[in-house]
Amino acid sequence: MAKDYTTYDSPLVSRYAAKAMRELFSPQKKFSTWRRLWLALAESQHELGLKQISSDALKQMRAHLDDINFDVAEAREREVRHDVMSHVHAYGQQAPAAAGIIHLGATSCYVTDNADLIVMREALVMVREQLVALCRALADFAEKNASVACLGSTHFQVAQLVTVGKRATLWLQDVIADYEEIGRVIDDIPLRGVKGTTGTQASFLNLFDGDHKKVRKLEEMVCKKMGFERAFPVTGQTYPRKWDHHVLSTLSGIGVSLHKFASDMRLLMGQAELEEPFETSQIGSSAMPYKRNPMRSERICSLSRHLMSLAESAGNMASQQWLERTLDDSAIRRVIIPEAFLTADIILSTANNIAGGIVVNHAVIAGRVARELPLMASEEIIMECVRRGGDRQHAHEAIRTHSHAVVKAMRETNAPNDLFARLKSCPEFKGMAAFIDGLNDPEKFVGRAPDQVMDFLAEVVRPLLKDAGHGRKGDGVSV
Repeated sequence: MAKDYTTYDSPLVSRYAAKAMRELFSPQKKFSTWRRLWLALAESQHELGLKQISSDALKQMRAHLDDINFDVAEAREREVRHDVMSHVHAYGQQAPAAAGIIHLGATSCYVTDNADLIVMREALVMVREQLVALCRALADFAEKNASVACLGSTHFQVAQLVTVGKRATLWLQDVIADYEEIGRVIDDIPLRGVKGTTGTQASFLNLFDGDHKKVRKLEEMVCKKMGFERAFPVTGQTYPRKWDHHVLSTLSGIGVSLHKFASDMRLLMGQAELEEPFETSQIGSSAMPYKRNPMRSERICSLSRHLMSLAESAGNMASQQWLERTLDDSAIRRVIIPEAFLTADIILSTANNIAGGIVVNHAVIAGRVARELPLMASEEIIMECVRRGGDRQHAHEAIRTHSHAVVKAMRETNAPNDLFARLKSCPEFKGMAAFIDGLNDPEKFVGRAPDQVMDFLAEVVRPLLKDAGHGRKGDGVSV
């Protein structure tokens, strides 16, 4: 089929998101999940003794879970303007023995809300897999560069030395927090369950002649068939929309973490210390052929801001639900829930692409360190001078005078940093030439950074990755 170039197509779908995540929010997935929910309800009602539901009806329903007659449903919806009843009608045409019992006792939210929760849980599992991959890539990068000294930065001004690997652990720690939060949401997510029109289960109580135990059992059975351990204890017509805000806030947290990571990459690319992967034929600028723009990191920042904004929309939507429900949640949920997951998938896959191929420009990093290192050694020189019997105040004043002159020359004429040479010829530091020359080793100024990296990886990251490799609750859900 030829591509239609005359209508708008969301770039989240056409340009960025992975096929697996796109398929998860597709009409095929949605309506086949509805049919599985209808089957689970009918099977459970049958097993609890509801005579209206025959074995033949269940057999026909099982035979048509995925071959959805979209044309019939769409034609019916144009008549009745109701998507759920249109699909009840279409399913009934394929399973005529079940036509009279599909959706028995249920309200529309039985399929719409439960299906949304099922799809969200599967999507969360996909997101968690991406987070695990990112943790692994950043951990490998941090370990490889644990001892590579580089200039630290506070207020985007030169500060004490850190290491490239230590800086990466800051990114990694944020991603781990997201992984752990996603895991909590997956483990805790309930089904809406079998609640009826206003959440009272009155219709099901009527079906089972007032037998409360059977109604409770019905919900338990449906939850089990759909792979859930529990349902919301109470609902209105819909499950609490605060849950949507909870899920989107969790995804928003990933946007926060990756925006920070991508912003740091952009700054470090601007200083030529690190680089994103760059394909051989990639073009950075239409006018400046030499450019290698941080386009992946810029994409992450751009879409992360979009992702973070969706949590606010979910909060506004949840706060505006009246009593047992109002329908002004419907349209916005169709937009923000798929977009949040598609966007999270995009920024995570992009971050994985970057993290797996970060280029470290060692010569640039070493050059910047060498240029600033003598200034950072000032305190060491003062302390050694005092240990040798010198006067601290005289030593401090000598270094202050010379260092200000050095910095002025560096900034005005791009002169090299000759502070060490100046101090070796200074009377206050007589006999300290060998000591001063020994301060040229950056490793003396990174503190415990390399050890912090290795401790963090050994004590936190590697156990987490090992646990992730064994699988968690919610993995492999297939309904």
